[in-house]
Amino acid sequence: MEDSGYIDLYFGDQSHFVLSPNVPYAWQTKDNPILLPAAKGKYQNVVGLMTRKNKLYFEILETTFDSDRVISFMNGFVEQTNKKTIVILDNSPIHKSKKFMAKIEQWKEKDVLIYFLPPYSPELNLIEILWRRIKYQWLVFDAYKSFENLKEKLNFVLTNFGTKYDIKF
Repeated sequence: MEDSGYIDLYFGDQSHFVLSPNVPYAWQTKDNPILLPAAKGKYQNVVGLMTRKNKLYFEILETTFDSDRVISFMNGFVEQTNKKTIVILDNSPIHKSKKFMAKIEQWKEKDVLIYFLPPYSPELNLIEILWRRIKYQWLVFDAYKSFENLKEKLNFVLTNFGTKYDIKF
């Protein structure tokens, strides 16, 4: 039904980006080690919805995730949809909170249906591939030099997903 254009199918999740690179090693010369200053406490959180056609709706947060933040994000998403839409989510406590569950019926009235993956099945959520690609391939090493660099480079990757950066499904 998605391929025929009858529905939009989105995979949703949140991810946390910190000033510590996820690449555990790098090539370096013996006398010129690659050094990054230790940085704790600064992070970027991203909440996103992605299709198999590399369409991404996202929001970057400098605060922690909670039900109110994710509900606000979903409300914005629901308002811009123009056809029947299915959103696949994992079973995180935010998605299963009373506040979030109470909104599902309102979103359904606007043709946005929420489906939950089976417990302990993150591999079924395709947006996990996006988070992995960003952390391990697309964020350049330079992004971890400062918090401002991280913000800039992360925003660049997310904004250019579907054009400069894509995933083949």
